[in-house]
Amino acid sequence: MFLTHITTQGQRWDQLSVLYYGDPFQYERIIVANPHVPLLPCLPAGLTLSIPVIEQQDVSEDLPPWLR
Repeated sequence: MFLTHITTQGQRWDQLSVLYYGDPFQYERIIVANPHVPLLPCLPAGLTLSIPVIEQQDVSEDLPPWLR
């Protein structure tokens, strides 16, 4: 599953990673999902990117009942 993102001038891969994943080091997921985009430090405006959706694991089953 993917989300679509249209870049604005000067956006960076790590900024997109923070925006969608809350972690600047997850940018490789976005790069791999967009092989048509050149690896530039700053992206031009108007590119359509696919942002992979990361499935969240339900950790509540691992927690004791009073922490769920």
